[in-house]
Amino acid sequence: MPELPEVQAIADFVDGRAAGLPIRRVDVASLAVLKTADPPYTALAGRTIESVTRIGKYLVMTTAGDDPGPIHLIIHLSRAGWLRWSDNLSPAPPRPGGKGPIALRVHCGLPGEGFDVTEAGTQKRLAVWIVRDPSEVERIKTLGPDVLSLSRDELAELLKTSGSRIKTVLTDQRILSGVGNAYSDEILHTAKLSPFATSKTMTHEQVDALYSAIGEVLRDAIGRLEGQQVARLKGEKRSGLRVHARTGLPCPVCGDTVREVSFTDRSFQYCPNCQTGGKVLADRRMSRLLK
Repeated sequence: MPELPEVQAIADFVDGRAAGLPIRRVDVASLAVLKTADPPYTALAGRTIESVTRIGKYLVMTTAGDDPGPIHLIIHLSRAGWLRWSDNLSPAPPRPGGKGPIALRVHCGLPGEGFDVTEAGTQKRLAVWIVRDPSEVERIKTLGPDVLSLSRDELAELLKTSGSRIKTVLTDQRILSGVGNAYSDEILHTAKLSPFATSKTMTHEQVDALYSAIGEVLRDAIGRLEGQQVARLKGEKRSGLRVHARTGLPCPVCGDTVREVSFTDRSFQYCPNCQTGGKVLADRRMSRLLK
């Protein structure tokens, strides 16, 4: 799933190419991705892209037209969505309801310029909203503060009032926005914290370590992804991971074996030596963790 660093990199990449360009046409290959109907997606044609930014893990494309006020195209890539920029887009619209990965196509600038919003796999969770105000999107309105916007004291207060497992705090977008499964694994490993640690009982030193790790892990990822082509972001993300998706491999810090806790359709990874005092976590405890 694209998380804060990847969504920021995609936003920067597309903003650098599309800002100032007119939208010539929008093609919708999967009506199921559209979560709003007013304004219609056809209202974007003829408008100019002002900027592409990020709110949490949501891409926000702001457009301007002859009418007062902006219209925003908001995209949540979910677990298997992606954005693919092209200077050679086909002028033919993608087939509605087709089996291909394309859900939405935006033609902007010169003929052939624009991007596809795609989704792989069978679990279709990609979502697109077209709104006059981002707060009209309920999932954005209920987002917690951006994880990189918090001071150390603000983080400490949030942890104290939450009472959830620290893994849950980091990944629940209603508590903190921007971090998902992969970077929460990396943050907890860097902070040397167990995923099952309870947030409200964390010591002063543990809060310091967590705050430092959040900034270190996310800003390092943002720096590594800066200026990269969108097509290379996934590979660059994987190359920087130390424990996530590395089950069975040696921890790059201590050499212990990276372990996994799995449940339903996802899993998380950790290093017992670095994070849990050598204790191997049991999967049966997962039911009380992430939702």
